[in-house]
Amino acid sequence: MLVFQGHDPSKGETFYRPLGGGIEFGEPGIDALRREIREELRVELGDVRYLGTLENLFVYDGRPGHEIVLVYEAMFADDADYERRLEGQESDGGRFEVLWKDINDFAVRGERLYPSGLLELMGVGVRSSQGAGPADEGATR
Repeated sequence: MLVFQGHDPSKGETFYRPLGGGIEFGEPGIDALRREIREELRVELGDVRYLGTLENLFVYDGRPGHEIVLVYEAMFADDADYERRLEGQESDGGRFEVLWKDINDFAVRGERLYPSGLLELMGVGVRSSQGAGPADEGATR
């Protein structure tokens, strides 16, 4: 699973989230996903499949948040993109590292994956519950 690593300074917690971002007014969710991945990673998506919607109530850095998350499964359009090192770039120019993580890092080893309920939506059994988690910017993550 392609994710970025985040850190909640209030909790001292390291966590992971899939990539994505916000939906612009009038923009279908699938178009928002394609746009966000193109902007953040400079890659195009091929096969995209809608998995479902999650409602995420969370506290990040001591502040409560609430988001509706549209969840998609996708593949890169160009197989060569799987072989290169990927670095994300936010709209403000800030950079972030993206990582390929094994599902078992979350389902078995208990590393934090947000939003809560994501593994269950993907049909992956989870050994322990993780609770509500942080948001970063948006609704298509």
